Amino acid sequence: MQPLSHLYRKNNMHKHYGQIVEYTIRRKNYNLSNLALKLKVNRRTIYNWFNQAFLNADIIFSIGVAMDHDFSFQFPELFSSADFKGQSYAVLTSRSETIIWKEKYLMLLEHHRDLLSNALKVN
Repeated sequence: MQPLSHLYRKNNMHKHYGQIVEYTIRRKNYNLSNLALKLKVNRRTIYNWFNQAFLNADIIFSIGVAMDHDFSFQFPELFSSADFKGQSYAVLTSRSETIIWKEKYLMLLEHHRDLLSNALKVN
């Protein structure tokens, strides 16, 4: 596996959050199907998150809690170690779940818009 440093841009100011999360999940050999089940999303959503340069902190937090991982090392600008202490999957906040559902809804809307746009171009 490549070192984590390749996920940071040259000036070290811009991280690709999705790739860092993916790298962490794969490094821990965490099963994506189990993660999707815990987060109540499908695997495609997780893959979409991997492709996003910026991920909402609530999503990263939910992933960390679900897989019992402290993301404060990878994202010190978002979290402290204390944020993950004492957290368990059972206490994921409803706010995090709301964010996840919002993300799913927005992806569906974008897909629907693309389908309509393509249908209008054909006609």
